[in-house]
Amino acid sequence: MLGEKEQRKWRFSDVGEWLKNAFLATIKGEFLLRLHVSKYFIHIIYTFFLFFASIWLSLKIEKTLTKVEDNRKALEDIEIYHAQKTVELVSLGRMTKVQEMLGKAGSEVGMPEEPASRIK
Repeated sequence: MLGEKEQRKWRFSDVGEWLKNAFLATIKGEFLLRLHVSKYFIHIIYTFFLFFASIWLSLKIEKTLTKVEDNRKALEDIEIYHAQKTVELVSLGRMTKVQEMLGKAGSEVGMPEEPASRIK
């Protein structure tokens, strides 16, 4: 009739033994040979290469997006600083404001009374 292994049904306690055998076969490099998939070895290598390339590209894209976001924040800060300086420059460009600041500083410099002359 059927052999002892064929008659015996699997038990939940056999899972540990299967995992141990699979781990040892993996370490020895026999796992794929035990599964009889050696003719698909090239396909398996190709699949692992595709997974590796996909993960690597995802990491590179994530790193680039992080840099872009950091640069966007820095650019916003610089734009705010530029706007503040532009407002200050416009307010200083008014002649009355400049004369008030010179008066507060105690300077005698004022509006020119004569047109500028060229030195020859």
